[in-house]
Amino acid sequence: QVQLVESGGGLVQAGGSLRLSCEATGRDFRYNAMGWFRQAPGKEREFVAAISWNGENTEYLDSVKGRFTVSRNNAKNTVYLQMNSLKPEDTAVYYCAARGLGSTSSKTNDYKYWGQGTQVTVSS
Repeated sequence: QVQLVESGGGLVQAGGSLRLSCEATGRDFRYNAMGWFRQAPGKEREFVAAISWNGENTEYLDSVKGRFTVSRNNAKNTVYLQMNSLKPEDTAVYYCAARGLGSTSSKTNDYKYWGQGTQVTVSS
C-alpha cells in the first residue's frame, strides 16, 4: 500500500516556476515508478511525466519537454516535478501516482495509487 500527498501548487505568473512535491508513505515506494498527471476543468486527466523506480528512465508529455523535470529521492520517499517557463495552459490540478511496477507508463490506468492533487494556476 502506498499513500501519496502532493504539495507545492499555487498561483504563478506566466514564465514563472513552481516545484511540486509528492511524499509517499509505505515501504514499497522505492519499487514504484511514479507519474505526474494533470486535469484541467472540463478536460480529461492527462499524463505529464513519469520516472522509473531507480530514476534512470523518464517520460514526458511533448508540450512540457524542456520545461518540466521529474526527479525522485527514494531516501526521502519523495518525487518532484520542477516546472519552469509556465504557461496559462499548464493550469490544472496536478496529481502524482504510483504505478505498482518499476517501469514508467503514460497511461492513467497503469497507475495503482493516487494522491488528492494540488492546484496550479498560471496567470497571463
